[in-house]
Amino acid sequence: MKCLARYLPIVRSYVVSHRRVCMVAIGMSIATVGGYLLCAPPADFPSGSIVRIRNGASALEVSTTLAEARIVAHQTTLRTILRIVGKADAVQSGIYQFQEPQNAFTIVRRITTGDYGLPPVRITFVEGVTAREMSALVASAFPDSSPEEFRSLAEPEEGYLFPDTYFFPPSADAKTIILTLRANFDAKAASLANDIQASGRSLSDIVTMASLVEKEARTNEVRRMVAGILWNRLDLGMPLQVDAVFGYIFDRATYSPSYADLKVDSPYNTYTHTGLPPTPICNPGSDALLAVMQPTKTNYLYYLTDTHGVMHYATTYAGHQVNQRKYLP
Repeated sequence: MKCLARYLPIVRSYVVSHRRVCMVAIGMSIATVGGYLLCAPPADFPSGSIVRIRNGASALEVSTTLAEARIVAHQTTLRTILRIVGKADAVQSGIYQFQEPQNAFTIVRRITTGDYGLPPVRITFVEGVTAREMSALVASAFPDSSPEEFRSLAEPEEGYLFPDTYFFPPSADAKTIILTLRANFDAKAASLANDIQASGRSLSDIVTMASLVEKEARTNEVRRMVAGILWNRLDLGMPLQVDAVFGYIFDRATYSPSYADLKVDSPYNTYTHTGLPPTPICNPGSDALLAVMQPTKTNYLYYLTDTHGVMHYATTYAGHQVNQRKYLP
């Protein structure tokens, strides 16, 4: 019995220690389970839902928006995680799709890295497209965008928004799109630096002339011929008399001018003003730019397109009149 009494304190100590370990373990388990429940998606998660996070939204607004959409179960949990990871001010605005339930940590990662869950938006801007036409295309691809805002930002860059196929994130705004198009133009211009220098013309003159050629001609051969004729007229101080400017003046796609149109008071009227228009009238592509820098050298000063789309050239106005009577109705 004395031997057993000697070990009794040790047994008691072990029991007490074991009890504490069990309590800690139970507490950790409860915390783990509680944490899981707090971070778990709501049971009524609406799979495939679309949520928009506005630009400049606070962590409170973001968490409220996602909680109301039933993307997260507890908005406080989302805000806490954002603060812990130091991303409360790093939420990326835009349109998000939540295809399947995800925990709060995954949601935080997505909204702070711009993982929208949507495919990129594909837009093709064809050669000769205007800022007005671009605004309509962008509005169609981004229904929440403002075509008026895009046009107001794009028109000062007319001529320098390179026509191409682009892929934009669903969150792209007007400024982002315009900067992307302008950056593409700058890259193309840099690659053509030797041709620009060899042409002896300024970049602004090349782009403006290319915008006219883009609207007046459809094939590379004709573009180079028309470019050569327009440079000849410009160098001689003759009015360019390009009909395409009237579509730009009157803000419409068609540009068959009437006799009244030819007299309209506009600095873009190439019948009443000599020299190039003040700015480009569209956004030309690579072929038009190259045609302007490498025009076909001729003595022609006039051209017209017949009813079959065939071009006819003349060196004198008398010869041009003959072509008019012969090829136009």
